[in-house]
Amino acid sequence: MPIIYVLANQKGGVGKTTTAVNMGACLAYGGQRVLIIDIDPQANATSSLGIDKRAARLSTYDLLVRDVPLVQVVQSTARPRLDLIPSSPALAGATVELVSLPQREYRLRQAMQGPSLNERYDYVLIDCPPSLGLLTVNGLTAAADGVIIPVQCEYLALEGLSQLSRAIELVRQALNPDLRLRGLVMTMYDSRTTLSRQVIEEVRRHFPGRVFETIIPRSVRLSEAPSYGEPIISYAPRSAGAVAYAELTRELLLSDERLRQSA
Repeated sequence: MPIIYVLANQKGGVGKTTTAVNMGACLAYGGQRVLIIDIDPQANATSSLGIDKRAARLSTYDLLVRDVPLVQVVQSTARPRLDLIPSSPALAGATVELVSLPQREYRLRQAMQGPSLNERYDYVLIDCPPSLGLLTVNGLTAAADGVIIPVQCEYLALEGLSQLSRAIELVRQALNPDLRLRGLVMTMYDSRTTLSRQVIEEVRRHFPGRVFETIIPRSVRLSEAPSYGEPIISYAPRSAGAVAYAELTRELLLSDERLRQSA
């Protein structure tokens, strides 16, 4: 069975897609077979991996609304061992269409069941839109192994964490009893400011033992890489951002191994 994580935060611009794409690329570079599922209508993960969202023949819209089998929607990327289910502009209307469909909160989870996923991948990362709507609920319901929350090192980023925590708890109680908080990733850290350090301290105080040790710095290279359709590990492998995401991935892998051994 692959390890399935959903990356979620209802606040935009916190590094959620950047984290999904670059963790996925680092996992694949280290030998893991990875699938990224882009369920954000903005399709930023799709374009960040060099795939034109307007040219995708099939997308997560077809997976969720039209019941197209997962294996038909998967696309290879330029990176070995890293596949993608792309998003498309059509997904913007999916929330309205999903409302009338049976098991609307479980559409993604049902689409992911079967041997095609289990036999082909070690990790599945689901990139959600910046909202707590039905698409994100589908991601949370499908997350067999937990939620990873990227948190920007700014004061306003703290305000949405309690709301997101309540949403995760509601989904756990009503739809996915196995759902848990896997960890918070502090992103866009600026070592020159006291505020960044204070935000990290505050998040660690509210979520003891749940914040990854690795901190992702604010980086021009990280901002540039999506425009070239590349993850940071190939665009600027020696940059501070690439080093940080490689270290974050190692931290996740070691933690996952400890969890397996204790299970």
